[in-house]
Amino acid sequence: MLKKSNLALKDFLDSKVLLYNTPHFISGDPISVPHRFSLQQDIEIAGLFAALFSWGNRTAIIQKSNTLMHLMDNAPYDFIKHHQISDLKKLMQFQYRTFNTTDLLYTIHFLQHHYLQHNSLETAFCQWGNTIEAMLNGFHHYFFSLEDAPLRTRKHIAAPENKSACKRLNMYLRWMVRNDKTGVDFGIWKNISPAQLICPLDLHVARVAKRLGMIKRKPADWLAAIELTNFLRLLDKNDPVKYDFALFGLGIIEKY
Repeated sequence: MLKKSNLALKDFLDSKVLLYNTPHFISGDPISVPHRFSLQQDIEIAGLFAALFSWGNRTAIIQKSNTLMHLMDNAPYDFIKHHQISDLKKLMQFQYRTFNTTDLLYTIHFLQHHYLQHNSLETAFCQWGNTIEAMLNGFHHYFFSLEDAPLRTRKHIAAPENKSACKRLNMYLRWMVRNDKTGVDFGIWKNISPAQLICPLDLHVARVAKRLGMIKRKPADWLAAIELTNFLRLLDKNDPVKYDFALFGLGIIEKY
């Protein structure tokens, strides 16, 4: 049973989830990029790039993600699976912050390698274990398992074993796994449960969580993400990461 103080906090955060977890949230968020598509593989690919680009200004993230989708003829799965070397020439000038052409071309190479063997990107995560930590560590090793994987690209694919909070990949998993009928998250992956997810943690979310007494750990790292998620499971054990909407809204929009 929740403490009385936690009941009040749950009511407060539930109200913020209801406020932000609505279709109105989509247009100003990077999740709007995969929402342009209906084919599952297009959603997976567009979502992965939008998540990997998700640091900095949200308008710039969305704009750059949409630029990349345009360069892929607005059919990312078809482009990934069937492109010729000559088709890659138009990508040679693409860059978003420190994610450059080398990173992009290798990511495309990896995705092609995966989709030639699997129907969904879900297996790139869930085949490595039953916890999100095992999945993210496994994905990191799998992603860089191809010959001549560039060392510089490793900074873009985080892993818990490197102590990273893995904010962008945890956000991506939230997009793919959760489905609460509000139309924001997609819920197209069925082998991972919403109860397993880890809350995306960045400096804004960490600030709010500390202010609300949800975490004590100072670094915004993997252990802090686990600490936060364990607290959120006290509020909703089946869908703890729904509170990402509340914490994000409080931190970014309300400047709480």
